[in-house]
Amino acid sequence: MTQGLQTSVVRSFSQADFDCFARLSGDDNPIHVDPGFSRDTRFGRTVAHGLLLCSVLRGLIEKLIPDGRLTDQSVMFPAPTFAGDAMRFAVAVVGRDHEGKKGLMECKLEVKRIADSVVTCQGQCRVVK
Repeated sequence: MTQGLQTSVVRSFSQADFDCFARLSGDDNPIHVDPGFSRDTRFGRTVAHGLLLCSVLRGLIEKLIPDGRLTDQSVMFPAPTFAGDAMRFAVAVVGRDHEGKKGLMECKLEVKRIADSVVTCQGQCRVVK
């Protein structure tokens, strides 16, 4: 694995995906599963669970760094991810051997809406291989 290694995937989630994730995770906050409730929020419609987005990113990390162990991750959600929007999920290795730990890689994480290039999730993580 070398610095500059990257991978991405385009995904779009449906309301049914949000509902399924809510059932699996137990996070049935109405902002994710109730279109009537969500219509009256600042978002105007339901939004993806943050951990649903992080799960896709984790899958990309595994693809990029097979059998890598995620040691820490930090993400923020500057904008909502809506059902039906095509999103580009991307992971890139941006550094190696932080603090002298051999095999440690630093990665940049990003989820961007394709239609308008708005970033809806961004962060970083460290992975040991």
